[in-house]
Amino acid sequence: FLLILSLTMTKIITLALVSVLSVAAAFTPLQGVSVKSIKSGDDVDLGSFLSSSKSLLILGTYAADFNAIEYAQRLRYYLPLLKEKCGIEKFGMVFNAEPEAAKAICGAVDLDMDQVDIFIDPSGNAGRQFGVSRGWLPDNEDVNPFLKLFGMLLGLGAWATLPAVIGGYLGNPLTPQPWIVDAIAVGMKQDRWPDNALELNDDGSIKSNKFDELPYVGSWERKPLELATLRLQSMLGISLKQWAELAPDEAALDAGVLTQLGGCVVCDEKGEMLFEWKDPGICAVANFEDILKKLGSKPAAVEVASE
Repeated sequence: FLLILSLTMTKIITLALVSVLSVAAAFTPLQGVSVKSIKSGDDVDLGSFLSSSKSLLILGTYAADFNAIEYAQRLRYYLPLLKEKCGIEKFGMVFNAEPEAAKAICGAVDLDMDQVDIFIDPSGNAGRQFGVSRGWLPDNEDVNPFLKLFGMLLGLGAWATLPAVIGGYLGNPLTPQPWIVDAIAVGMKQDRWPDNALELNDDGSIKSNKFDELPYVGSWERKPLELATLRLQSMLGISLKQWAELAPDEAALDAGVLTQLGGCVVCDEKGEMLFEWKDPGICAVANFEDILKKLGSKPAAVEVASE
C-alpha cells in the first residue's frame, strides 16, 4: 500500500511540475488568449504559439487599415531574411477581421499564407491583452468611431502619426527600407495606381526605380516620396477599392477596432520576449530593419525598437 501511495504521489508531483513548467514557458501577456486559425479553423493560444520555437507575431489591425497593410507588406519582404539572419522559425499575424477579409488582404499584398499562420480576432481582444494603444477617446462610446479615427490622423491619441506620414514624403538618407519598392511592384502587378514609379521586366522583376533618378536625393536609402507613393497606391487600390470586403462590421466597430493600433513581438522557444513594439500612431509600425539588426546576433536582453 505504501509503495502504491508513494508512486501515486510521485506521479501527481511530476504532473504538477510539468504543468507549472508549461505555464512558465508560455508568453505571459498572451497566455490563454485565443484566436482562430484561418488554415485549420481551430482556436490557437497565442501564448503557446510564441513558446514552441523562435517566433514572430504581429498583432494587426482591421484589414483595410494602413497599419495592417504595411505590416503584411513588410512581412512579405523580410520573412526570408528573418529566417536566415535571426533564426526565426515561425511567423504569425492576427487581423481584427473576419476570415474572408483576412484572406483578401493577404492576397492584395501577396503574403504567402503557407509561410505565415494567419489568425483572426474580429473584436481585437488579443491586441488589447498585449497592450496595444486603443487610440483616441477609446471609452467615449458617444463619439462616432470615424470621428475618432479622423482625430488620430491629426495626431490625437496617436502622437507618431504625423511624423510617420511626413517621413513618407521626406525620405531618409541613412536608413534603408527595401520593402517599399517590393510592395510597389506587387501593387503594379495587381494593376494598382500609381503604376509608373518602377519599370518592371516581363517576368515582374524590378528593372529600374524612377526614384533613383531624382537629383541630389536619388542615392538616399529611402527616397523622398517613395513611401508616400506606396501609401497612396495602398489607399486607393486596397483600403478604398476593397473597403466593402475589408471593413470591420458593426460588432467590431462597437469593440473599438477602427481606432485600435497594432504591435509586434518576437519570442524564443521558452516564451522569453526578445523584441517588442507597440504602434504609437497610424503608419508607425515596427521597423523590421531594427529586428534584423538587434536579433541577428542573439541579444541577451529584451530590445525595444524605434521607428
